[in-house]
Amino acid sequence: MMTDSSPPPLPPKVRLRAALRNLLFIGLLAGVIGYAISQLWKPETVPSVSIPNDGAEVIARQVDQAIQAEWTKENLSPVGKADELTIMRRLGLALTGSVPSLEEIRQFESQNETERIKWWVARLLDDRRTSAYLAERFARAYVGVENGPFLVFRRHRMVRWLDDQIHSNRSYDKLVREMIAADGIWTTHPGANFITVTIDQNNDKEGPDQVKLASRTARAFLGVRIDCMQCHDDMFGDRWKQKDFHQLAAFFAPAKVGVTGVQDDENNKDLIHKVRYRGDKDESPVSAAVPFRPDLLPKSGQLRDRLAEWTTHPENGAFARASVNRVWAILFNLSMTEVVDDIPLDGPYPAGMEILAEDFTESGYDLQRLIRIIAATEAFQMASESANPETNPVTGRHEETWAAFPLTRLRPEQMAGSVIQAANLAALDADAHIIKRIQRWAETNEFVKRYGDLGENEFGEQPGTIPQRLLMMNGKLVKERTDVNPLMSAATRIATLSRDDSKAVDSAFLTVLSRRPTTKEHDHFVKSLSGKKGDKRSRAMTDLYWALLNSTEFSWNY
Repeated sequence: MMTDSSPPPLPPKVRLRAALRNLLFIGLLAGVIGYAISQLWKPETVPSVSIPNDGAEVIARQVDQAIQAEWTKENLSPVGKADELTIMRRLGLALTGSVPSLEEIRQFESQNETERIKWWVARLLDDRRTSAYLAERFARAYVGVENGPFLVFRRHRMVRWLDDQIHSNRSYDKLVREMIAADGIWTTHPGANFITVTIDQNNDKEGPDQVKLASRTARAFLGVRIDCMQCHDDMFGDRWKQKDFHQLAAFFAPAKVGVTGVQDDENNKDLIHKVRYRGDKDESPVSAAVPFRPDLLPKSGQLRDRLAEWTTHPENGAFARASVNRVWAILFNLSMTEVVDDIPLDGPYPAGMEILAEDFTESGYDLQRLIRIIAATEAFQMASESANPETNPVTGRHEETWAAFPLTRLRPEQMAGSVIQAANLAALDADAHIIKRIQRWAETNEFVKRYGDLGENEFGEQPGTIPQRLLMMNGKLVKERTDVNPLMSAATRIATLSRDDSKAVDSAFLTVLSRRPTTKEHDHFVKSLSGKKGDKRSRAMTDLYWALLNSTEFSWNY
């Protein structure tokens, strides 16, 4: 007798689940394929940006004249202007923390030659990457790099708030006033994190630390280091006294943290700053007073409100000079003074500083304008090497007076950002796929943790270390971003999509080093690609990419 050996039909619910799994798999597969195609091919579009015509270049020329006067005085000859791609790279590193993408370089070179640099600056200032990067750089001066006290401090919330303020180009004085006089909850009023970060929850004193707040205010917003006078008068001069620092700290003493967030209670006798001055036996109460220009301090109002108004007063030149010096340091990775937050109150000032400070004040503390002015100066656009090293060699004094662009090592996040960007042909900006942006954030944090964060004192000398070199040569990030992979590696994409060996080598150099190869470099690497196809060609391009990423040139800002 013949029997039917076919299996019994599956129950309807089981068939439905199987069909849904199949649909889900097909959907995911289609998504992956679509994402891959989007990464391999992207329509060529040039962002439309508005180039301001507000006289910024006039101020840049005035700064140039002041700096040139120093060259004349010291009989120094400037080394000459850098090429446009070098300037483009500097701006990308300073404002976004990474080298420009190949896509951006193509867009840059499509602009009118006389407008390229101005277009690129305007493009970057309109880019959310810039405000996010600058927010982190400024936050280091305001609240440091540590996580701070649990529950009452949200560093990421403050950085995001700074990002929003910088992107909207809010007046810098208003931004600073909001931090100094902040009240409310640190989540809904992020500026309050400037206050709450100083709370020590292991200390019997509950509330913000007025000593730390006075130190932050003096250094970050005024460019003076009077916190060195906490315990004694100035031993190297007669400008600052111990009382100058503690009278400044007294402005923050009434601040407390409760269920409604940061508030001031100036009637609470327990919230009065007290100190035992050097030579005294007992503590004594300290009245709030500013260390200079008391005529600018409002006569009435809450203490922190008055301090905020005084700090950012248009006639308080220290505020404008400190702001200018920090922005200059971010662009050059070197401040105008020996230490970024130590500017002599009564001068003399570095060449060009007062011109920039006065314009910054008159502009209503316009950060974007200040950046555009500095970027347009001859000093910022100067080459780092001499065209005639035998007759006009670059000396330390050339770099100190901006007659040559000072060579500095890339910061840890700039190294990570540049490796990740170099592995992508398109810009990793706000238009990039969310997966790409999340991946960049995670990989940058991991790399910086291993490479070594610079902390708050970020403008000091940065000697390279053997572990850092090993991380670049053998680390996970460089390995994954140079391996044969059409999704994760620009080297693979260039090898696959560019059949012309010469163009492939040019593209690799532009993507990694933001320049075209020399004739010798070009011929050598074209030869290494010649005749290779498929996997062999991809691996040859991977070797080129690895060599460029590990070159000394890649890790320096020139």
